Amino acid sequence: VETSLWGGLLVTLILAIGGILLSFPLGVLLALGRRSSLPVIKIFCIMFIEGIRGVPLITILFMSSIILALFLPPELRIDRLVRALLGMTIFSAAYTAENVRGGLQAVPVGQIEAAKAVGLNNFQTTLLVVLPQALRAVIPAIVGQFISLFKDTTLAIIVAINELLNIGKSILQSDVEYLQLQFEIYIFIAAVFWILSYLMSFASRRLETALGIGER
Repeated sequence: VETSLWGGLLVTLILAIGGILLSFPLGVLLALGRRSSLPVIKIFCIMFIEGIRGVPLITILFMSSIILALFLPPELRIDRLVRALLGMTIFSAAYTAENVRGGLQAVPVGQIEAAKAVGLNNFQTTLLVVLPQALRAVIPAIVGQFISLFKDTTLAIIVAINELLNIGKSILQSDVEYLQLQFEIYIFIAAVFWILSYLMSFASRRLETALGIGER
């Protein structure tokens, strides 16, 4: 089945879950790159992060879904859903990178010095000592970003992606008789977003409790 025929909650979950799974590792790499000692990598990551954060998601979706297609050769066509997912991924990655960077800066310098004192190189220190502590500290912020990304999937409506909200509007426009159900339809859509967002928040709190975050 072509993706153009997909719609509703399935598309919303694809955009949300796909964006989360792709933006998290990209955000971590950008955060590490921003702290790199190599000027080229550091400057590129800073420009990418600040450039993306300075642009609304609607603009990024428009560019990735419409303008990008104008610059591709005719034989190279990227699926519209994939283009929307790409836009949401790079947008979320920029904000995830800033959250992770805050966690990296919160790791005490003494931890790094102790790791080097026992013979770990820079890569091992970052991977085994710094990064685990940084990610543990910013779990609430990262989950908050993921919840925001999930709710932002409704913006895909501007590039004609049939996500949950767009399907709801299509139902209302398909028949005059459905107009009397406008309140119920939007309440149902809001309930779906609230329930899934709450489940993500609940899972985050359980994870924080299991890891002892906030406890002394």
